[in-house]
Amino acid sequence: MTLDDLAAGLEVTAEQEARGVAVADDTDAPLVDRLEPYAAPLPCTPAAAATLVEAYATGTSVGAAAREAGIAPVTGAKTLHLLGEDVSPLGPTGREVVRDWLDARLSRADALELTRCDDAEFALAVFVETHDPLDGAREALAGALAVDRADPLSDARSDADEFL
Repeated sequence: MTLDDLAAGLEVTAEQEARGVAVADDTDAPLVDRLEPYAAPLPCTPAAAATLVEAYATGTSVGAAAREAGIAPVTGAKTLHLLGEDVSPLGPTGREVVRDWLDARLSRADALELTRCDDAEFALAVFVETHDPLDGAREALAGALAVDRADPLSDARSDADEFL
């Protein structure tokens, strides 16, 4: 039996729908009000931050979400980082190179060459390494960035002790 025989009579009866990040916001206060206590350390207004988070939660890129909020893309990335979202442009090795540069173990030119990023990406990586997310900010977003961070393949993997 060939693939043509198997596929005979099959037809597409449904269309694929664009899916965004599932959001379930059970809080009573609007997001902008929940971000108000963080107004001072954020690089933009709470209203812009709320618009940024809402746009980003739909699956929009950081840059597009920032433009929708009326702020620069790097400001959007910094805001999302301070609110607890991982927006580092570098992987673990690149972050280690940035830490080495911050500790004066590497020159900036060497760090840029090793990370293979441009000046803007390097500056954002430095910001991420030198600024911790704000305490309680992730909880203030309750439901706005509801992304399941559990391992989606955990039930498909076996335990390592089965080989003993």
